Amino acid sequence: MQTILSPEDYIKGILQKDRIILSKAITLIESTKKEDEAIAETVLQACLKTKNTSKRIAITGSPGAGKSTFINAFGKLLLDNKKSLAVLAIDPSSTISKGSILGDKTRMEDLVSNEHCFIRPTASNNHLGGVGRTTRETILLCEAFGFDYIFVETVGVGQSETLVKNMTDLFMLLLLPNSGDELQGIKRGIMEMADIILINKSDGENNVAAKIAATQVKHSLHLFSASEKEWITQVLNISSLEKTGLDTLQKEIDSYFLKMESTGFLKHNRNQQDLFWFEESILQELQHLFSQNTSIQSVKTSLKEKIKNNEITAVNAAKFLVQKFMEK
Repeated sequence: MQTILSPEDYIKGILQKDRIILSKAITLIESTKKEDEAIAETVLQACLKTKNTSKRIAITGSPGAGKSTFINAFGKLLLDNKKSLAVLAIDPSSTISKGSILGDKTRMEDLVSNEHCFIRPTASNNHLGGVGRTTRETILLCEAFGFDYIFVETVGVGQSETLVKNMTDLFMLLLLPNSGDELQGIKRGIMEMADIILINKSDGENNVAAKIAATQVKHSLHLFSASEKEWITQVLNISSLEKTGLDTLQKEIDSYFLKMESTGFLKHNRNQQDLFWFEESILQELQHLFSQNTSIQSVKTSLKEKIKNNEITAVNAAKFLVQKFMEK
């Protein structure tokens, strides 16, 4: 028989660094059951009161850029330096099979068995809003737990990166040595979001191409306007396999956080992120209420037919539907 935990059990376990309780707490916040939702809210509220501050780092790049191998290599460096680390991998594949996280773990062999590292997929529920809510709340739990670093790994270059940018402190983009062509496929917005760009696999016969790629990326960055944080995006050549360039990366990360903390931007940025998620949560709650209203859904179905038959414009149909919803 499964033991039912109280909010106090979860809170106590997290503060005492009980990894099993942390895992159960993440499962709790991912639950869609009403009874779990009330407990989760109490736990998260308590976590907000802790004074722990982790370095939240987003890690992204197109498939094949070597994100998992990089996390394994850089994560090991952090662990060797007596730091603790949580790795949250957003998995857009089936939330039942957790397909990609199993592959990730095989490439993080130096981290999976380390007691100071915690690796966890965050379910997307096939919806980016789900990614936003559960990942952000998982970050709060991990921060309350006391991890020094929290990595949020995204699978590709797309809309989820914008959401992750709004829940982390530093945004890292991994590119390959032949990224001249790859740059064409990367949205300008993703490049502008990056605080540090890493040309991974800069080793062996890739060395020359990697240096050329770094130069091309630096030239591309000159076209972008300066950000409010007044940080110049750094472009570094690294090799996750040969573990070269990682010490330099650590210094750049330290410099970044030192500047963001000393200027007050880190606190300002987190406050802005809180407000962003406040607005997002309002929209999600309204959308949920809207979708759960059966009579409104019936009207919506009718309006869809009228739109198809050119009896009403999409805009007017939407206004009519919202008005009906407001009347109820």
